[in-house]
Amino acid sequence: MTQSPVPAAAPNYNRTMIACFVGYITQAVINNYMPLLFVTFAATLGIDMARLSALITVNFITQLVVDVLAGRFVDRIGYKPCIIAAHVSAAAGLLVLGLVPTRVSDPYWAILVAILLYALGGGLIEVMVSPIVEACPSEHKAKAMSLLHSFYCWGQLGTVVISTLFLWAFGTGTWPMLACLWAIVPLVGIVMFWSAPMPRIVPEGVATMRLVDLAAKPVFYLLFVMMLCAGAAEQGMSQWASTFAETGLGVTKVVGDLAGPAAFALMMGLSRTIYGILGHKLNLRAFIAGSSMLCVATYLTAALTTSPVLGLVACALTGFSVGIMWPGTFSLGADAMPGGGTLMFALFAVAGDLGCAGGPAVVGFIAAANGNNLKAGLLFGSIFAVILLVCVLIVRRASVATASSHD
Repeated sequence: MTQSPVPAAAPNYNRTMIACFVGYITQAVINNYMPLLFVTFAATLGIDMARLSALITVNFITQLVVDVLAGRFVDRIGYKPCIIAAHVSAAAGLLVLGLVPTRVSDPYWAILVAILLYALGGGLIEVMVSPIVEACPSEHKAKAMSLLHSFYCWGQLGTVVISTLFLWAFGTGTWPMLACLWAIVPLVGIVMFWSAPMPRIVPEGVATMRLVDLAAKPVFYLLFVMMLCAGAAEQGMSQWASTFAETGLGVTKVVGDLAGPAAFALMMGLSRTIYGILGHKLNLRAFIAGSSMLCVATYLTAALTTSPVLGLVACALTGFSVGIMWPGTFSLGADAMPGGGTLMFALFAVAGDLGCAGGPAVVGFIAAANGNNLKAGLLFGSIFAVILLVCVLIVRRASVATASSHD
């Protein structure tokens, strides 16, 4: 009598999920460590402000180009080799930053190479970890997505706090050593992804959508605009938070950074973590709509209040209000277009990055046009939250109508 084969055990995706969390911490490190060194670079390496600004531009453009191209090559090559290569590139960039600039005649070009390497890795990580987490089996995918994105916030806070304390304790001249130590984070990601199972990104039996298929879906345009406004609302306040704190309260830069961008990141992380824990009890569309209303209120409060303290509270609460927008829109997209796959997530990442670049620029331009009045810029910036609210209400109404028709 022949025995029936024993079915293979289902893969355990917990390691995959944790590896994705490490991926977002890696992205937080590569995006937030080097800007802390700008004053040091200017003083010790002789790099002027114009060339420092160019480094920021190179980082953004490289990640944006990767976002655009990833939808074409990631599915062809495979997720595991691409996500491992992303972490290798990020680690290589941090090691180049730590080992090369102080050993060459012109450190600027070494720093530029380091940025190109880790921005390539960061762009790939941004595009890939969200669809991986979305594809991992879980009871409440929106919870997992929100928790994933919270790790970027905690990674940002950790990078700033640990780096500040390290450089204070051991001296600013130890920044190359710290860059090499930060490379441990992507190295951990490589080890974890190497042995982690990789889920099927597009569900079995669902056709992978092409660009023309996505373009035929009206909901795609709504979600694209939501991602654009999510990035603009987030960075429109975050990038100006330190300046707002310093000009509003007249405090030092250290206190301003803690009261401004650090408090903003803390509240954004709290928002994502709360939904990551309690999301099964909350309606995602209602949570995004409520957050959008709060975002409008905090922008208007920051712009119109005469109280500096109230303005700073509004600034911090803006971080809470925008926390769910980016991961929440990803989850709505995956639910509405399950065949969207890598291409959909890559296009949403492009929209978010464009918003992150355009939001602060618009706020700054309006402020400059009104006699460098930052409150005027923030008042105009509230339009990002208003548009986001309108879009999510349309999406919510469409989902209710679809559910009713099915009944």
